[in-house]
Amino acid sequence: ARHRRLGVEGEEDYVGNGVSFCAVCDGAFYRGKDVAVIGGGNSALQEAILLSEGCRRVHVIQNLPTLTGEDKLAEVLRSRQNVDFTFDTVVEGFVGNDSGLKALTLRNTRSDASSTLPVDGVFVAIGLIPDNDVAKDLLTLDERGYVPSDERCLTTVPGLFAAGDGRTKEVRQIATAIADGASSALAACRYLDR
Repeated sequence: ARHRRLGVEGEEDYVGNGVSFCAVCDGAFYRGKDVAVIGGGNSALQEAILLSEGCRRVHVIQNLPTLTGEDKLAEVLRSRQNVDFTFDTVVEGFVGNDSGLKALTLRNTRSDASSTLPVDGVFVAIGLIPDNDVAKDLLTLDERGYVPSDERCLTTVPGLFAAGDGRTKEVRQIATAIADGASSALAACRYLDR
């Protein structure tokens, strides 16, 4: 799976130079600086919590009127003095120069008002897109593009097994992908032994 992008002007220009997708990986680069987190689900809230521990200011920008992540995560964020929320707002562009990202251009979807938010970095946390093009002609992918499979990594096609972040599952982490690999390998052995 790969990180979902906003697909707006300037985004690709600043990936790795102001635009990030992982606070664990890149958060330390922004210690004492101002950042934005795009999204309002669990991933975005977790990113914002982590960033709030070292950044001067964390702006959470959500295109909906409310956060969609777990209430407990939202409660933790609301208690942080260095976190603010901007709702009903979309990012329309990334602005910067050769030294990196400098600001976001925003538009409020209710009022249609535009604004500029100066930031040192932005973390885009709006979900993942599974890289399942190889499987799309072999079986029907679910509505989000994942390979439907059960916990044994079996698909609807006999002899075809799915493992890792590209299959339907609740937890997408390296540890679960490794477990999927073991499960699907054993299932494939059982299939071949029949």
